[in-house]
Amino acid sequence: FTRESLRKLQPLVNIAAVAIPRRATDESFAKLAEIAVRFLEEKDEYTHGHSIRVMRYSMLLADKINLPLKEKNELRICALLHDIGKVIIRDSILRKKGKLTRSEYETIKMHCRIGANICSRISQSLARKILSHHERWDGKGYPEGLKGTEIPLISRIIAIADSFDAMTSVRPYRDKMPVEKAIEELERNAGTQFDPHLVEAFVQLY
Repeated sequence: FTRESLRKLQPLVNIAAVAIPRRATDESFAKLAEIAVRFLEEKDEYTHGHSIRVMRYSMLLADKINLPLKEKNELRICALLHDIGKVIIRDSILRKKGKLTRSEYETIKMHCRIGANICSRISQSLARKILSHHERWDGKGYPEGLKGTEIPLISRIIAIADSFDAMTSVRPYRDKMPVEKAIEELERNAGTQFDPHLVEAFVQLY
């Protein structure tokens, strides 16, 4: 890593120093995680607020399916930190307006493992769920090709919230999609990309 990459990780190091003696689901840790994510996303107009919105959509869906409190606490942290691995991926790749090369796409995919590695020092349970948020219901996701209920429930919830926010936000390579169209895309990909039962609950929530 470059010196600049390591400098960007300093806020996470500070959070880890505070959080390690605590339970990972402690409210104070959740607040610190939110502050770190806000700080890291502040520099990018395209991802600014993304992780906060993903967390909010995830928690709404968790309420809808009556997820137990312990899992809700884990979901909140994982949703906030799901993209934290992107902090050391070059901005020239993250903000590229044209189509990514195969090499660039493989680099982007590394953010799941990077984020899991960062969070594993705090909680292996949280790290596992962050690692799996780009797995697909049909087994064609990454990084491990998990399928169906092999994918942690928290990761399946984040996958829907993450995709919904990505579709309804402006990105360097496209304009935002109308909410109704994004809902249709979730429904179209239920049973392939997404857990169909969770999509049904999200549509009802909408």
